[in-house]
Amino acid sequence: MTACAIEGGSAGAAATAEPEAESGTEPDPKGSGAESGPEEYGAEPEPEGSGDSGKPAGADAPGLPGSAAYEDGPEASSAAGGPAAPADGGPLPGGFTLTADGAYAARLTAAPGPPGERAWYPERWTLDGPEPYAVPLPLGQPEEPDSQVAPLADGRVLIRRRVADRQMFSLLYPTGPGTGELPLGAVECAEMILLPPSPDGRCVYALSAGEHHSSLWLVAGGAFGPEEIARIPGRCSGGAWLDRAGRMLALDRRAPGGGPVKAVAVDLGRGAEVTPLLQIAPGSDDRLLLADADSGLLLIRSDAPGHDRLGWGVLGSCLPVRFPECLRPADVAVTPFAVQPGQMLMPESCAVALRIDGAADSWVGVWRPAGRRLHQFAAPLGWAPGAGYWSRDGVLRLPYANGATSCGVAMLDAPQDVEPSSVTGRSSDAEGGTQPSAAVSAPAVCKPVPLGQAPLHRATRSD
Repeated sequence: MTACAIEGGSAGAAATAEPEAESGTEPDPKGSGAESGPEEYGAEPEPEGSGDSGKPAGADAPGLPGSAAYEDGPEASSAAGGPAAPADGGPLPGGFTLTADGAYAARLTAAPGPPGERAWYPERWTLDGPEPYAVPLPLGQPEEPDSQVAPLADGRVLIRRRVADRQMFSLLYPTGPGTGELPLGAVECAEMILLPPSPDGRCVYALSAGEHHSSLWLVAGGAFGPEEIARIPGRCSGGAWLDRAGRMLALDRRAPGGGPVKAVAVDLGRGAEVTPLLQIAPGSDDRLLLADADSGLLLIRSDAPGHDRLGWGVLGSCLPVRFPECLRPADVAVTPFAVQPGQMLMPESCAVALRIDGAADSWVGVWRPAGRRLHQFAAPLGWAPGAGYWSRDGVLRLPYANGATSCGVAMLDAPQDVEPSSVTGRSSDAEGGTQPSAAVSAPAVCKPVPLGQAPLHRATRSD
C-alpha cells in the first residue's frame, strides 16, 4: 500500500498530474459545474452579475454559520471541524472530532460569557441513536481553550492539556451527575497535536514535529500510558488512515534539510516502517487530505499542476492524479472532510463532502469523481465547519448546535449528477436539503451568484 496514482505502479515514481476539465470545450460560465454559493432548491437563479463575487448572495442570512477563517491552510486536518463563531452570539465552539464510524463526537464548548471569561469544558455527543444528545464532561476547573479532545468507541473522551512544556493526557467519562477522570500520563514536549481517532475506535495517536524528526506517540489504547512508537526523519504533519484496522497511517513529510512535502505511509504493524505514498512530480508538494479504505479513493492537495489544487486518485492505481476544474471555484477555499463509505472498488461513485470557505462564511459542497459537478448547500446554523460523516447509503450528517438546539444533526441526501435543465440552468434533481433531526426551523439558504470559470492552463514540466 505504498503507491498511489503512480505512473507505472511503483512507489516513488513520478506520476502525471492531469488537470481535469469539465468538458472538451472551454468552460461555460452558465453551465459550469461549480457555482458560487449554496444551492436554493426550487428557486430560479439570480440574474448574472448580481451580488458580490467574493461572497455568495445572502451570506448574511441567519441560515449560514458565522465567520470562519481558513486557518490551517493546505495542511488542515480533515477529522475535526474548525472553530466558527455562531451567528446567534453564542459561545465559540472548539474543534469537533468524530470517531471513524460516526457514533460519537467530542468538542470543547463553553457557556455564554464575555470573551476571555468563558468556562471551557469537554462535551461528548452520541450520534448513533434515534436522536442525538450531548453529555457535558466538566471537572473542578475549566479547561484551556487550546486543549484537544477525541472520542473513543466506548464513549470515553481523551483530552490533551498543555501544562508549561508538558502534554498531559486523561480519559473522561460520565459518572452519574459528575465526570470521572482517568489520568494516562504526560509527555515532555512543548507542542503536540492529536491525529484523527484510529478506525479501530480504541487508539488515539499524537504527533510531535521537530526540525529534524517527528515523534509518533500512542497516547490512548496502550498498556503503559503515552508511548513513543516511532521517530520519523523530517517534519511531519497531516494524518489520514488508509485502512479499517488502524495499521496504515499516512503523514505529510518534509525531508530533513528541506525540499517538497510528500505523503508517506507509516506501517504501525511493522515497527512504523515508512514508505513513499505520493510522488506526483519530483518538486511538487503532494499532501494526502482524506482516504477511503473501502474504495481506495484518495483526496490530494498538490501544486504539481503549477499551483495549489485539489485532486483525486486511487490507492494502488497506475492512473494519474486528476485535478477537476469544478473543485476550484473562484474566491473560495475548498477542503474535503468526509467520504461515503461502503463503495467497494467503486472510487468514482463515492460522494465526497467538502467544506467551502468564502470571505465571511462556510457552507457545504458535495462532489463525486464520476459526476464532475460541485453541488453547494447552505450549512445548518451552528455547524462546526468541516464536521460530518456519511452513511453507506449516501446521507450526509452534519452536527450543529445553536441557541435553539444544543445538539442536532442535519441530514443531506447526496444529490444525483444530472445534466442541467435547459430552461433554468439548474439540475432537475434539486429537491431535499438539510433536514434537521432536532426540533428547529429549517436553516435559511441563499441564492447563488453565477460566476464564470477561467480555463485551466496546463503547466509544462520537464519531468
